Amino acid sequence: MNPLLSIRDLALRIGGQPILRGVHLDVHAGQVAGLVGESGAGKSMVGRVVLRLQPEDAHVDRGEVAFDGRDLLWMSEREHATFLGRDIALIPQNPMTALNPVARIAPQMTDVLRMHMGMDRDDALARALESLHDVQIRDPERVLRQFPHELSGGMRQRVLIAIAFACRPKLIIADEPTTALDVTVQKQVLRLLKRLQRAYGTAILFITHDLGVVAKLCDTMSVIHAGRIVEAGPVAQVFLAPAHAYTRALLAATPRYDRPGEALQPIPAALTEQLWNEARTLDTGAA
Repeated sequence: MNPLLSIRDLALRIGGQPILRGVHLDVHAGQVAGLVGESGAGKSMVGRVVLRLQPEDAHVDRGEVAFDGRDLLWMSEREHATFLGRDIALIPQNPMTALNPVARIAPQMTDVLRMHMGMDRDDALARALESLHDVQIRDPERVLRQFPHELSGGMRQRVLIAIAFACRPKLIIADEPTTALDVTVQKQVLRLLKRLQRAYGTAILFITHDLGVVAKLCDTMSVIHAGRIVEAGPVAQVFLAPAHAYTRALLAATPRYDRPGEALQPIPAALTEQLWNEARTLDTGAA
């Protein structure tokens, strides 16, 4: 079966500096694909390219980003806009800043539905209420009347998840959606995401630095370093038998609740230097 999202040989520079170096990545319909790596590895930029939200000074050197068989990368802005919200949605990284602080929740939800689904005001309001019920928000009628600052971080994240699922998209880009949440709320949000993903058959590209989250939520995973995928496969396979030295080093540096008191192993400096040298070699060959 062909993947819903297929990224091939994606290379991108910002201000002349290589950020993505020939990324290959697949997300299949109905699956959760994890993209995991350290800060600065390029994982969020992959999602931004799919959504066309990369910085203005970013330049795509080459590659293909095919969604449902159509290349998003080179189509017109107007054509690409028809996919956003309706077929591809975003759960952004920081729930504390992602919502409009001067607008009530109701128009922030209904405007999306009216724009992308062509709903009238009453139908959009009914879907907004249904979506808040889906994310287990108590008294959704009251929440629709509130401003973002009146909601907790966990509540705001639930609203953002509700907005993402409201149009029943085929694919959701979830860019580290649990980063700003405490551990208890994070667990609730992950459980909620998995339930909605299964209920609607939505594919998710889950971008994170947290291997523990990948283990709980994802079906497949890709490990990114210095803008290139160093290993990819089913989650169980990668965790049980990691093939790349960098993946093994990441796993060794991750705290394990089942091994309390075990010393963590930092990623060896020699390995990091080797990987960066390989990346620079790729840059030289592409120049």
